[in-house]
Amino acid sequence: MKILLTWLLATVFLFANDATIEVIKKVETLPSIAIEESSSSYDDTFRLTFFKSLVADLNVISLFNVDRHYRKTDYEADDVVVENKDMKYVLRYKIFEDDNGYFNVKMKLLKDAIQVLNKNYKIKKKNIYMFISHTIAYDINEFMGEPSVEWMKRKVIFSRIVAPKKSELVISDYTLTYQHVVVSGGFNVFPKWANTAQNMFYYTSLDGAKPSLKKVDMRLGTSVTLLSSDGMIICSDVSNDSTKLLLSMAPNGQADIYLYDVQSKKYSKVTKYSGIDVNGQFVDNKNIVFISNRLGYPNVFSKNIASNDVEQMLYYGKSNAACSAHNEYIVYKARESSNAFSGNTFNLHLISTKTDFIRRLTATGVNEFPRFSKDGDAIIFIKNYKAQSSIGIIRLNYNKNYLFPLKHGTVQAMDW
Repeated sequence: MKILLTWLLATVFLFANDATIEVIKKVETLPSIAIEESSSSYDDTFRLTFFKSLVADLNVISLFNVDRHYRKTDYEADDVVVENKDMKYVLRYKIFEDDNGYFNVKMKLLKDAIQVLNKNYKIKKKNIYMFISHTIAYDINEFMGEPSVEWMKRKVIFSRIVAPKKSELVISDYTLTYQHVVVSGGFNVFPKWANTAQNMFYYTSLDGAKPSLKKVDMRLGTSVTLLSSDGMIICSDVSNDSTKLLLSMAPNGQADIYLYDVQSKKYSKVTKYSGIDVNGQFVDNKNIVFISNRLGYPNVFSKNIASNDVEQMLYYGKSNAACSAHNEYIVYKARESSNAFSGNTFNLHLISTKTDFIRRLTATGVNEFPRFSKDGDAIIFIKNYKAQSSIGIIRLNYNKNYLFPLKHGTVQAMDW
């Protein structure tokens, strides 16, 4: 029972002046933007798919009122189409295949019908077109002088449960439009990127006599086992320089957090509590936050790696789990209902270590496994609601949430 509880705890594991205070940009204050398409290559279905991807990405950067009408025009036309004459901005683009079979995109951004930005993009295969769409939105966001949305261009890795004790590890974009299965067969969970280049990752394999931590190098096509442990072993976080890992292990039946050195392949115990300590997250090189049941229920605590002193971070709620940290901010999952006969609600909350404010970020369903983007601009999370599993994105500065449903299977854990 203790090991089962440990696995459950591990599974559930402000950017103005204070991100815990809601920042709302009213819709009517946002400039309008329309999209004009000028392509002749590819079929109508694909052209419309790319258009819809651009609409979605422009909505996610949260800078515009995005017009959803699909309109065509000549790329070199001097004027915008008549329906867009009152739009503050117009994004015009053209997709085409060159002589080498590469997928190309030319785009220009017009402000009050005057060109203010133009870019060209090229990739080998059109099946990863969504990354061009994400990059266009990123470039427009940069042009507008807004805080970086670098996370839009990053890949997400997640474990998808497809059958009892069967899962796949999948690499995707943040909208789940692109999906590539990298590990299949067996029961493999808790993937974690091993570096910022996103060409290596860790995961837990549950197929052997003991749970094992594996590392995959996609450049070399290799997979090696780093450690095995009775009870459990999970890589919950990787340091910014990729040299240290925080592991949740229970070699003696008692879960604690361990610090693993990638180069020396040695590890040391960080927590030494007689109960359950899991889901360690780096705050910086010296401090971590983690989940512990040392109060008799799961809650968020912090400590210096070199010290035995532990500080309680939350004084609200009786079931707080699954946390992620970025600078002074912590996002965590909290149970908000307790119904023995139906599903319960688990919402995400944001706190600052410098204030007493608590900001609720979600409202319905089971929201879990939150992860800050590297720049702290956004939070990605898993949402399960009405038998549908989705990846969610929270834009903290704009008080907006976006959901991208998984077509089949259930998301178990993920990283970006």
